Parts: sequence; structure tokens; C-alpha cells
Amino acid sequence: MKYIDSAQVQKKMSSRLLYNQILKSLFFLSTLVGLVVLIILFYRVISQSIGWIDLSFITNKLSTVPERAGIMGAILGTVWLMIVVAPITLFLGVGTAIYLEEYAKKSKLQSFIQTNISNLAGVPSIVFGILGLTIFVRAAGFGNIILAGGLTMALLVLPIVVVSSQEAIRAVPSFLREASYAMGANKWQTIVKVVLPAALPGILTGTILALSRAIGETAPLVAIGIPALLIPFPGGIFDKFTVLPMQIYYWTIDSALVAEYANLAAATIVILLFVLFAMNSIAIFIRNKFQQRY
Repeated sequence: MKYIDSAQVQKKMSSRLLYNQILKSLFFLSTLVGLVVLIILFYRVISQSIGWIDLSFITNKLSTVPERAGIMGAILGTVWLMIVVAPITLFLGVGTAIYLEEYAKKSKLQSFIQTNISNLAGVPSIVFGILGLTIFVRAAGFGNIILAGGLTMALLVLPIVVVSSQEAIRAVPSFLREASYAMGANKWQTIVKVVLPAALPGILTGTILALSRAIGETAPLVAIGIPALLIPFPGGIFDKFTVLPMQIYYWTIDSALVAEYANLAAATIVILLFVLFAMNSIAIFIRNKFQQRY
């Protein structure tokens, strides 16, 4: 019979504990670096925006005079952009997820579609901007209007909505479907009355997070030629427009010539961060409030 050598065990345990402590310290330092950079960023932005955020800054039009410049046009452009993006991504994304999870048979074609959707979620945003420039701005002849920008941004975030909706639908327990079928419901009634209500918190959370990304993206809009000029307030999806990230981008570039534009850019960043935090908070609230435990 082979006995356990307590000294050998103690030696191995000491080395494993030391290894664990080293990895724990490395992971903590990695987290600390991210937090320090984030704190520095927040401090720089907030310190530069102090004294520039007021009611007139939010309600005024764009101006070449920094003291008179406002972001109401960019805010309205962002709202109109989301009016185009939200329904397209929600209906197409959820519809695609329902088809892939509930109707599509497991085959090479289904696997090919699934793989490509997952890959599209990681494609750089500038590629979608070039696609939007080719299809919507030039081929369709829309020009750089809200509709073209909204369709481009919808293509960007659509894979994210599809993947998150699939995960939410896949997480619905099978016994709920079986109980619905046992009550005499058909497949579509089961999807509408049972599966979608149970998956709705996950679907809405993924959609809101995808829209948050769309609000903060700049590269696709730069590619399709969205201006940051002194344009009138947009009143519909066929008007020219600008959005908050584009305004930040151009003001940051112009700050090399006029120093006050850096303050305007910082103030706009604060407004944009507030919008993003609000949307992410809504997503977290929906997930925690309506998520069901089975």
C-alpha cells in the first residue's frame, strides 16, 4: 500500500497557492489599469466640459462661434437615426432568430447562415459604412440622408440583435413548449404566446445594447459622408443630418485651430455618455425586473 507523503503534498500545495496568488495579482492589476484609464478619461472630459453645458448649449443650433454653438441639431439627428434603426433591427433581428431557432432544420445551409451571422457581428464598422455608401447612398440614390444612415447602422447592429435574440429564445425551457403543444396550440401560437414572452427580456436587453452601439458609432457615418455643417434641424428621414458622435469627431479635429472646440467636444461627450448610460441602465432594469426563473 502506497502512503501519501505529507511533506510532498504540502510542497505542492504551497507552490499552487503561490501560483494562484500571482495570477490573482495579475488579474487585479489588469482590472486596475482599465479603471485608472477610465477615471482619467472621465476626469479629462468632465473638467473640460465644466461651464459649457447649459440649456442654450442643448437647444442652440451649430455655430462657427464656440460660445453660441449648440447640439440640438445633432440630438434631433440622433433621434431620427434611431427611429429608422430600431424597428428595422428589432423586426428583422427577432424574425431571423425565430426562423433559425424554431423553423430552420439542422443542415449545412443553416450552419453556414449561423456562422456568417456570428462572423458579421465582429466585422469592423467601417466595412458596413463602405457597404452603405455603395448600396444606399450611390446605388439607391438616397444620398447622405437619415434613411441611408439608418439603414447602414441597422446593418451594423443587426447581427448583434440576431445573436442575442437566438440566445434568449434558446434559453426558454423546452417544457414550456411541450406544455403548450399538450394544450392543443400549434407551432406559431406556441411561439407567440409562450416562447416570445419568456424570451422578451433577453431580446429587449440585446436590442437596447445594440442600439447603444449604433448611437456611439462614427466610422460608418464618416464613410457615407454625413456632414457636420450648419445645416437646419432635420424634420424627417429624408433630410440631411448630423449626430452626436459626428459632431464630437469634427469638433475634436477643429480644436487644433480653435481651442474652444475641445470644450464643446467634451461637453457633447458628456451628453452622449449620459444617453448611453441611461440606455444601458434601462437594459439592466429590464433584465433584472422581467427575467423569469424556471
